[in-house]
Amino acid sequence: MTSEEPTTIYFAGTAGAGKTSAVRAYSEWLKSAGHDATVVNLDPGNESDELAPDVDVREWVRLGDLMEEYGLGPNGAQVAAADMIALKVFEIKQALSEFHNDYVLVDTPGQVELFAFRESSKAIVDALSGDRSMITFLFDPALAREPSGFISLLLLSSTVEFRFRLPMSHLLSKTDTLRPEQLQEILGWSEEPDRLYERIRDELATPDVTLTTELFRAIESTGPFLGLIPVSSAEGTGFEAFYRAAQRTFAGDEDLEPSQGPTDL
Repeated sequence: MTSEEPTTIYFAGTAGAGKTSAVRAYSEWLKSAGHDATVVNLDPGNESDELAPDVDVREWVRLGDLMEEYGLGPNGAQVAAADMIALKVFEIKQALSEFHNDYVLVDTPGQVELFAFRESSKAIVDALSGDRSMITFLFDPALAREPSGFISLLLLSSTVEFRFRLPMSHLLSKTDTLRPEQLQEILGWSEEPDRLYERIRDELATPDVTLTTELFRAIESTGPFLGLIPVSSAEGTGFEAFYRAAQRTFAGDEDLEPSQGPTDL
């Protein structure tokens, strides 16, 4: 792909949804397909050694340092870190400008509520994003396999979309942990909302079912039922479909084919 501006993709989702793994796996897939990606870590508390980011917010803000210096607990330190990162955003942007790759992949903080609700997060995204920016929200199968959990993830995804007003895509992560019938059921819910509606009625046969189904209908009208893209970072599968979905968002189906055939990961 040839573009004056890279495609920036923010990976968001609940803690444990597999954001870091997805960033790593998609970066590897892009490389195998002939594209270069700049990897950015925006999580000051990320202790995983799975990712070797090109731009790492921990060079400016570290969660452990904040806890020690200000006597904060993990939650308080995360809030403080989010605001401090916003103050460093132009330094982060300068570091990012030194790379000239097709894609920028951003691993967001593990606590999705910090990413979604802090005004500092919106300031960071606004500063780092160009016209070719999107958010991909990861559905953790540990939650998504139950109707109530699936709807909870839809709510979170809708909140993120409302807050940032960027194009959205939705990944069902860690599909290697699902049985085939579970995978098909979850994908069916994303494609046919009425199937999810019937299952939530079956699961919540309680006095509050009316409220739940009314909430479901409200979510349905917001438009997150665009289909889930199943991926497995462990197996390296599903990322070509994700690439194509991102291309449809920005290029109207142009340059859908990788510039060279993808190799096995």
